[in-house]
Amino acid sequence: MPGWTAENVPDQSGRTAVVTGANSGIGYVAARELARRGARVVLACRSEARGRAAEALLRGEVPGADVEFAPLDLADLRSVRGFAAAYASGRDTLDLLVNNAGVMAVPYGRTADGFETQFGVNHLGHFALTGLLLPHLLRTPGARIVSLSSGFHALADIDLTDLNSEREYRRWTAYGRSKTANLLFVHELARRLATAGSDIVAASAHPGYADTNLQTAAAKQEGRKVTERIMAFANVVVAQPAASGALPTLYAATAPGVRPDAFIGPKFGLRGAPAPSRRAKWTLDDTSSEALWAASQELTSVSYDSLVR
Repeated sequence: MPGWTAENVPDQSGRTAVVTGANSGIGYVAARELARRGARVVLACRSEARGRAAEALLRGEVPGADVEFAPLDLADLRSVRGFAAAYASGRDTLDLLVNNAGVMAVPYGRTADGFETQFGVNHLGHFALTGLLLPHLLRTPGARIVSLSSGFHALADIDLTDLNSEREYRRWTAYGRSKTANLLFVHELARRLATAGSDIVAASAHPGYADTNLQTAAAKQEGRKVTERIMAFANVVVAQPAASGALPTLYAATAPGVRPDAFIGPKFGLRGAPAPSRRAKWTLDDTSSEALWAASQELTSVSYDSLVR
């Protein structure tokens, strides 16, 4: 991996990718570089205005890019099902799913389906989306699924008795739990894919500390101007560019030899070339991953029947 850059992304001609949250930050860069290498990319975004603006920007940066916007609100399972149905109406296969979209340390809230916002968007929305698109991935040789976690997963293990933070809500603890859930999901998905005899590679990635709007979004939403300025300043002084932060995602999505349940991040934690990343031991716990899987199926009513042999 030493020195691995976007220039090392293999040719993606003939491949189709879905990238959630592709209107900005890591998602936009990943979508742009996949398109630059010839992939057909679906920009799955909540905001139509921002999604279409990203589509136009990407076409300007990569002339001839095969990209399209499609609406997806991960905070609403009806929207997730609608996205999957629309995708299925025009395509039989899917080479790459990048579960990138997310929220960080937002005030307590609930999704359209009543889930705590961070758990609902960061984990359950992507759990449902992956399950609904899985038949297309299973029909595609060499398909991959990449889910974005964070170094902040180390803040907290999941609490299986209070997945929606109903007893107590601490925004950073809830964020850490949602990012642990991402890793446990991929851990269990990789195991189930192997048991089913599938060659799909399910892996995780994190961007380190990258300059995106994720850091300032919550403060901006709440009108905390001082915090917003501090986070924006830290992005300038400490963070690596979004283009660098996207490299672990691109590596996990395209590089040869990525193993199932790999966790790829910057070599030096916050920044650096893609490398295997450290992870909390609880993200490899089979009992927890199985229990979270069962709970997620019940909460979303998405059953992953296509993985049953």
